[in-house]
Amino acid sequence: MRPAISVILLTTLLGAGQGLFLAMVTHQTYAFAGVLSPEGARGLYGPAAAVALALLAGGLVASFFHLGRPERAWRSAAMWRTSWLSREVIVLPAFMGTVFLYGAAHLTGVNPVLVRLPGGAAVDASMVAGVAGAVLAFALFVCTGMIYACLKFLREWHSPLTVANYILLGTASGFTAAAALAAALAPGEAPFFAGWALVFTLLGALSRGASLVRNARLRPVSTLQTAIGVRHPVIRQVSQGFTAGAFNTHEFFHGCAASLVRSAKWIFLVAAFAVPAALAAGHLAGGPPALLTAAIAIQMAGLMAERWYFFAEANHPQNLYYQAVA
Repeated sequence: MRPAISVILLTTLLGAGQGLFLAMVTHQTYAFAGVLSPEGARGLYGPAAAVALALLAGGLVASFFHLGRPERAWRSAAMWRTSWLSREVIVLPAFMGTVFLYGAAHLTGVNPVLVRLPGGAAVDASMVAGVAGAVLAFALFVCTGMIYACLKFLREWHSPLTVANYILLGTASGFTAAAALAAALAPGEAPFFAGWALVFTLLGALSRGASLVRNARLRPVSTLQTAIGVRHPVIRQVSQGFTAGAFNTHEFFHGCAASLVRSAKWIFLVAAFAVPAALAAGHLAGGPPALLTAAIAIQMAGLMAERWYFFAEANHPQNLYYQAVA
C-alpha cells in the first residue's frame, strides 16, 4: 500500500495523545490509592492534558488532508453500525472533549469533590473525567487498529497484533512524553513515568517484532494462474494494463525500492524502541532529564517510520495485475 503522510501523522499523533492522557490518569490513580503522593504531579496534570489535546487536534487536522472532499467529512460517521472508521470518527471528538474537561479541571482549579468513599478518599470531577477518558482512549485505540485489522484481503494487517501494536506503541510514546514533561514540571515524578515508558516500549518491541516475524512467513494465497484462471506454469506480465498511471497503480503500491523498505524497518526498530528504551533506562540510572527529551523526539520520529513501514509492507492482492509497475 502507498503510505500517506496525512495518515502517518494522524495515527502517530493520536496514539501519543492517547498515551499521554493515560499516563496522567495512571499517575492520578496511583495517587488516589495512596501509592504516590497526591501533591507530586498536581502541576503536571493540566499542562500534560493540554499537550495531549494539542496532539489529538494535530492528528485530526492531518486527517483532513486525506479526504477528497473535506466538506463532507461529517458523513463519515453515518455508517457506525458496520464501519470501524465511523466509530473512530465518533469516539475521537468524545475523547477530545473528555481530555478538555480533565485539563480544564486541573488548570482552573474548578475540580469539586463529587463522592467521598467510606475510607475518606475523595473522588473529584477530574477523576471521573479521567476514568471516562481512559475508557474512550482504549476504545479509540481499538477503533483505529480495527480499521486495518478487519481487512481480510490485506493479510499483513489482518491480525490481533495490529490492534495490540496500536495500543502498545501509542501508550509507549505517551508515557515517554509524560516522562519528558514531568522532568520539566514535576522532576520527582519523572522516574515513575520513565519506568512505565521503558516497560511499554519493550512490550511494544516484542509485539511489533512478533508481527514482523508473522508477516515474513506469509505466502500469497493467489498467483497469476489462479487470478486469471490459466493453469500454464509460466505466465509473465508484460503490460501494466494502462497506457498511463491510474488510481490502482498510485494507491495500492508504495513505488519504492525494496532496499528502502528494508532500511525503514531497521530504522524504526532502532529509533522507536532501542534508543528510547536505552535513554529511559539511562535516566532511571541517574542520567540527566535531557535524556527523556531526546527519547520522545527520537521515538516519535521512529514511530512515523514504523507507520510508514506498516503501510508499505501491506501487499494488496490487486498488485498481481500490475506487476509490470509494482
